[in-house]
Amino acid sequence: MKDAESAALCAVALAKKHGSDEVTADELLLGCLQAISRFGIAQLGPWTIDVEALGVDWLDRPERNGAKVAYSQAVVDILDLAARIARSDDSAIRVEHMLAAFAGEETGLMRELKKEHGITGSAWRAAIANLKHSALAEPTPDSSPRVVRDFLSPEEAAVELGLHVQTVRAYVRSGKLPAHRLAGERAIRIRRKDLEKILEPLQPET
Repeated sequence: MKDAESAALCAVALAKKHGSDEVTADELLLGCLQAISRFGIAQLGPWTIDVEALGVDWLDRPERNGAKVAYSQAVVDILDLAARIARSDDSAIRVEHMLAAFAGEETGLMRELKKEHGITGSAWRAAIANLKHSALAEPTPDSSPRVVRDFLSPEEAAVELGLHVQTVRAYVRSGKLPAHRLAGERAIRIRRKDLEKILEPLQPET
């Protein structure tokens, strides 16, 4: 499972556990920490963060199905910033981009972590940058030819555009991005050529 998707699923599971119909920024941060943790321990630079102590059951595997929950505006803002960070990294959005987006947060769980561990925004970003070259390093691509398909899942479309999958789903719901439903199923597919319809040329400044 992709780490960003794992983080989002964990955040949704936490919201459901808390009886909420909306994912908070704290739950997204916990989901990100869970995604990079091993045996419930997230190691970020010099800081050891026990996600179990923060209320995460690290042995519980979040389910994809079940009641739907929405993202709070704070989470949407963080995901949008993460997408910008991913674009600057010339990459699809990953969990380290989501974590880096929390560097400037001064409320909730992030505020508590900063206070407890003496974390600064720049030190947090430095620790996240080191993650990219260790536990989260992408596997070396093999020599198999890449198969280019005409129809993509929302997750695949998000990777192509460098956006979060929930942003892509929002575009589909609003009609901004055309999509098709598989006959008799809930799954949707997006034509690759339709991805260009949400792009517009950048006008040069005068």
